[in-house]
Amino acid sequence: MKSGKKVIRVALAILCMVSMLFISEYQKVEVYAASGYGFIFLSAYEKTLKTGDTYCLSVVSSGSKKPTFTSSDSKVASVNTYGKITAKKAGSATITAKTKNAEASCKVTVTKTKVTLNKTSLILENGESAVLTAASSTGHKVTWKSAKTSIASVSENGKVTAKKPGTTTVTAKVDGTSVNCKVTVKSPTVRLMPSKISLYRREKYKLKVSSTSKTTPVWKTNKKSVATVDETGKVTAVKHGTAVITVTVDGVSKNCEVTVRSPKITFEQTTITLHPGERARVNATVSSGNQPAYSCSNSNVVSVDANGVITAKAAGRSYVYASEDGTKERMTVYVKEKE
Repeated sequence: MKSGKKVIRVALAILCMVSMLFISEYQKVEVYAASGYGFIFLSAYEKTLKTGDTYCLSVVSSGSKKPTFTSSDSKVASVNTYGKITAKKAGSATITAKTKNAEASCKVTVTKTKVTLNKTSLILENGESAVLTAASSTGHKVTWKSAKTSIASVSENGKVTAKKPGTTTVTAKVDGTSVNCKVTVKSPTVRLMPSKISLYRREKYKLKVSSTSKTTPVWKTNKKSVATVDETGKVTAVKHGTAVITVTVDGVSKNCEVTVRSPKITFEQTTITLHPGERARVNATVSSGNQPAYSCSNSNVVSVDANGVITAKAAGRSYVYASEDGTKERMTVYVKEKE
């Protein structure tokens, strides 16, 4: 009787093995069975997935216990205790379902994500912006990065903003796959008008600058004692001499030479005669239009005020000077007693 039961068990095992071989032949799969006459059938023995995709591997096996699942490379494709496969990154991994008496495997291939950019190169002026768009085979979110944010930055939406002249690389990355766009920020074209000006002390002149960049121009003078310049390019003459005004935009500079001229001073009369106590006004003309400063050589003979009014004091001779920005001219004043 016992021998009869043994024969039946062997017959069932042989039938099971034949069935597995038959299925394997027609489905072109490999089924591995350990001793003890167990078996495992999988819903797929090869599977191609995209990064982020999942697939639930169905299993039919002998025995009452569910099989355990393992992955040969969980960084490429992981599997949980229920046979759910998750594609992680491009590559291949083998998912194995195993029971005490049998095991079977499914080869999982995770395809490399394809990423395309609408532009592979950009040329911008400083301050300009352009939007890059990226498409991926998985449709997953794109992450953006600029290699040199000081030259050009990129937002999470792919908006590139030029910051200063130079070259950088903006990268769009999806599922570990990257594509690059070369971004060149041009040195601007800068024009300064005029390149030379001539002024008198206290005169002002507004220089005009044009630039292809949106950067605010930076102004400076090499001689503040001769001429100054403000942030708008307005030049103010300080004293006679020569100065160079420089405007710089994104490292590109242009110059304007400023000459502050010494004025000419002329007197209506070069000699006058007064009596003690008398007054006279000096008629001095300055080519710059500025008011000259007055002084005299002999204050015992005459005095002169800031407006050029001379007062005779005592008999004698004195020079009256008119001075403006380095130029000094004189007239002669004689004071004589009344006869």
